[in-house]
Amino acid sequence: MSEDKAQSRWIEINCDLGESFGRWKLGPDEDLMRYIDVANIACGFHAGDASTMVRTVRLAKQRGVRVGAHPGMPDLLGFGRRRMEISPDDMYALVLYQVGALAAILTAEDAPLNHVKPHGELYFYIQRDAGIRDAVLRAVKTFKVPIYGLPSKQMVEDCQRLGVELIPEFYVDIDYDDQGGLVPVAESAPVTPELIAERIRIFTSKGQAISKNRNAVDIPVDRQGFSICIHSDLPGALDNVTAARAAVEELIVS
Repeated sequence: MSEDKAQSRWIEINCDLGESFGRWKLGPDEDLMRYIDVANIACGFHAGDASTMVRTVRLAKQRGVRVGAHPGMPDLLGFGRRRMEISPDDMYALVLYQVGALAAILTAEDAPLNHVKPHGELYFYIQRDAGIRDAVLRAVKTFKVPIYGLPSKQMVEDCQRLGVELIPEFYVDIDYDDQGGLVPVAESAPVTPELIAERIRIFTSKGQAISKNRNAVDIPVDRQGFSICIHSDLPGALDNVTAARAAVEELIVS
C-alpha cells in the first residue's frame, strides 16, 4: 500500500494472479508480484488449481503482498467471462466453496485472508442482479473481510445493510462507458503504459475517467482511498503494472 490507511490518503495496486492451470501458464505472476500491494488469487472455477493457489500464496507471502480470494463463475473454458444463469442459493454456495478453499490454504501457510474480489462476469453479475449481489455479500460476510468492487449506489447500500466493508476500485487497463460503468475486457480497447499513467493522473486530479467514447465521466470512487486494478492476463501486463506503480509513487512525492 502506498500510504497507511490511517493517513489522509492511501492508494494501492491490486492484481489478479494465480490464473494458471495444470501445465498451462498465464501471466508473469513472479514479476508482477514485485510491483503490487494486493494479489487476488483465482480459486479454481474460472482459472487456477489447488497447487497454483498454494504456490501463489507462498510467493505473495515472500513478497509481503496481501492476499484476497478471486472467486468466479464455474467456467474454465470461458475464463469466467461468459454469462450464466445461476440461482442466488447456488451462487452463495459457490462463493463459500471457492473462498473457503483459499482460506484453508492461507491458514496452512500462516497468512490472513485480506478480502474477496469477484472475477469477470461475476463482478458484472453482482452489479445488475440484486439477488446475486445479496448472495455474494452474505457469503463474503462469513469470512469477515472486505469486498473489492465498483461503488455503485446499490452496491454501497447493500454492503452497508449487511455490514460488509467495500473497498472501491479504479480500473486503468479496461474502459469505462459514458455512465461510469465498466466495459468488459473483450470490448475494451488495448492500452499502453503511457495511457495507464495518464488515466491515474486524470482520476487523482479530477475524479474522472475518459470513457471509451472519449467523454469525461465522473467516477464515484473516493480519491482519498482506493485500489487500482491491473489484469495479469492482458498483453503487456508487466509494463502496465510498472507504469501504474511509477504513477502512484509520483503522486506520493508530489
